[in-house]
Amino acid sequence: MANTTALAPNKTDCEEVRIPNEVFFTIGMVSLGENLLVVVAVIRNRNLHSPMYCFICSLALFNTISSLSKTWENIMLVFSDAGQLNSKGFSERQVDDVMDTLLCMSFMGSIFSFLAIAVDRYITIFHALRYHNIMTMRRAGIMLATIWGLCGGSSTMMIMYCRAAAIKTCFIVLFLACLVLILFLYVHMFLLARQHAGKIASLPGNSPRQRNNMRGALTLTILFGVFIACWSPFFLHLLIITVCPQNPYCECYRSLFQVHLVLMMSHGVIDPAIYAFRSAELRSTFKKMFCCSDSRMCSCFV
Repeated sequence: MANTTALAPNKTDCEEVRIPNEVFFTIGMVSLGENLLVVVAVIRNRNLHSPMYCFICSLALFNTISSLSKTWENIMLVFSDAGQLNSKGFSERQVDDVMDTLLCMSFMGSIFSFLAIAVDRYITIFHALRYHNIMTMRRAGIMLATIWGLCGGSSTMMIMYCRAAAIKTCFIVLFLACLVLILFLYVHMFLLARQHAGKIASLPGNSPRQRNNMRGALTLTILFGVFIACWSPFFLHLLIITVCPQNPYCECYRSLFQVHLVLMMSHGVIDPAIYAFRSAELRSTFKKMFCCSDSRMCSCFV
């Protein structure tokens, strides 16, 4: 993240908090393994071949990209500290730009994946009878292709012109707009669902399905809350760079940059744990994967 940290000189008495590279490497490896496990589980289980799990798989892939980019960057730092790499060399700076682009892409991809999941849950709850006609796998594929193309192109532009105030402003406005839209969908979803709870409960055939849909919406609300908690300090860091780059109090907050990176990377570790805890289908798939479909061996986990 050389581009981010070098945008303004650190004129403050606050000493920069340094996190050992081993911590970043460990978190990156754990996150990488967990998110790849989620992707493999979704691919292997046909019951998970639905738009919602496609969006969850996309979110896991964006988390994987974040883990890979930060892990590779820390490997480069280790070689640089050992004198094997020139941190100011042209090739090294090019690789650093690629890593920053992937990290920015992961951030934007996570936001848009959450937006797609929120729309999917909204349609599931309030247009249940027409859900399969509205949210087809083809449309889900188009949405995913658009998300990945948009995030790839925009993140490249943001890193190329990261010093331009207009680029940073667009990034901030985009984040806030998506955040407000997602929050609106969730609030509207839960308020209307609460109003209709009595009517839905009187329909035995639809009640279990509605409870499952609301459970899925609650799970994704938890995921979104974790995302905000883990990424907001990093986003605030970018906002401070834009609004008050010379203020000593702002610069004191910037001294915690590596702590913000730890929180950001921890998001990729927490998400898969929430999937496994909240989804019975995923838990069952994980058991079969670990036990090689041996029911006798799996019985010890029940």
